[in-house]
Amino acid sequence: AQVAWAVRVIVFEGERASFQPSNRIPFGMLYIGIPSHNEASTVGLLLWRLRSVMHEVAREYEILVFDDGSTDGTADILGSYSEVLPLTVLGGSTHVGYGRALDALVRAAAERTRYPRRDALITMQADFTDRPEDLPELIKRFEGGGDIVVAERQLSPAWPRPARILQHFATYITRSYLQPIVDSKDPFGTLRAYRVSVLRDAIKKWGDQPLVASHGWSANAELLVRMSGLSRRTESTPSSPRYELRPRESRLRPWRGAVELFQRARAISGAVKRAPA
Repeated sequence: AQVAWAVRVIVFEGERASFQPSNRIPFGMLYIGIPSHNEASTVGLLLWRLRSVMHEVAREYEILVFDDGSTDGTADILGSYSEVLPLTVLGGSTHVGYGRALDALVRAAAERTRYPRRDALITMQADFTDRPEDLPELIKRFEGGGDIVVAERQLSPAWPRPARILQHFATYITRSYLQPIVDSKDPFGTLRAYRVSVLRDAIKKWGDQPLVASHGWSANAELLVRMSGLSRRTESTPSSPRYELRPRESRLRPWRGAVELFQRARAISGAVKRAPA
């Protein structure tokens, strides 16, 4: 049976705001993790769209943005939104790269959780290519029992040329390394939901090693590979990234990205096989 929800208006606790449910419910916290580097033109709009979507979903949530050494005013925008949204800004003035930002978001969710079996970390991009409107389906499948829910991107002519080229080659050059481990047609996208108990198990298993040491699409694949062995059930749902809404040019370098994907897929596969049970 579905549980009815009533959500109160924003209440303030010091300088932070959160949406508080009016009665106890069986659902957990949704942490929305967003790595961001110089995304001042989109991150504010993304946060506001997330607010609208999460109001309709009616779940308690916290947005975690890792500001990866931005120099374009991203920090100022995040500071203003932290006054009206349940938003925590991580990172700082040093640029550490996408992989380390993703790793930090995983660990932040694992540290904050009170109910790891109920709570989820949803990862998405700050450049507005991942649509907040796709979150309800991810959440539905997560609450239906999926430990990992992967939004599998549907290739279309709207993708920028570098992304189309890399997607075309990525599946072929990583197939022999990733397919035996990962049950996903698209292990390279950012938009996913992970059960926090799986993240905690991975941190325990890998110890002091970084969960993500790669960059770009390779980082997304690496995180999924490490988590897949600990997941009881992995599900997927189609998504349609909106590259045309992003005002800046793509940062992808398809040939360099393809070489890194091949090298990292081989290294990740070997590391997973050698890892302790």
